[in-house]
Amino acid sequence: MGDELDPRQALAPTGFIDSDHPDVRDFTESVVRGVQDPRERVGLLFAEVRDRLRYDPYSVTAAPPTYRASAILDGGPTWCVPKAVLLTASLRAAGIPAVLGFSDVRNHLNSEALLELMGTDLFVFHGWSAAYVDGRWRKGSPAFNSELCRRFGVPALEFDGSQDALLHAADGAGRRHMEYVRERGTFVDLPFDELMATLLDTYGPAMVRGSGSSRPEDPAFGA
Repeated sequence: MGDELDPRQALAPTGFIDSDHPDVRDFTESVVRGVQDPRERVGLLFAEVRDRLRYDPYSVTAAPPTYRASAILDGGPTWCVPKAVLLTASLRAAGIPAVLGFSDVRNHLNSEALLELMGTDLFVFHGWSAAYVDGRWRKGSPAFNSELCRRFGVPALEFDGSQDALLHAADGAGRRHMEYVRERGTFVDLPFDELMATLLDTYGPAMVRGSGSSRPEDPAFGA
């Protein structure tokens, strides 16, 4: 990611990244209260979002209101894009410029049930956040909560804005895990229509709740 984006454009609330919502502001304050160092703030917020919301790839919905940061806070298990929205909103609420970023990634450690449903190991529009710290943009992916990482044998990511922290290329045994195959760019707000159109074009209605899909039994991503 280049540094050409003006960080001042990445502080204001938007339709989905409603960083001015009282619930988002209260959440942010509860996490970073008394902490002034930007890197410490980033690290605390990243860890809280990562583990507060369990990762569930079967939770994709087509309802726009469910993608607002204020709704994500108490929405239960969710997937990478809402987690990135919440992290981006809480960073802005903490005074740290932040944007959404998206990539297409190939997941080499998929569950059989999810692979069968998707028909591919390519995850389009994988969501992450980029924070502006110490004069540079750095990427962090809060998608996988710590418990899920232990289940899949990969260490949980840590991110404080000092360097990029995207999903691991390999697990603890050296097996390939995530391969980033395409960058889709960064956005000051969630490109919801493009996101939904791409998901439906890639997977059909199978992955989007409310589009005729049903959730399979998959203990790999259960509680």
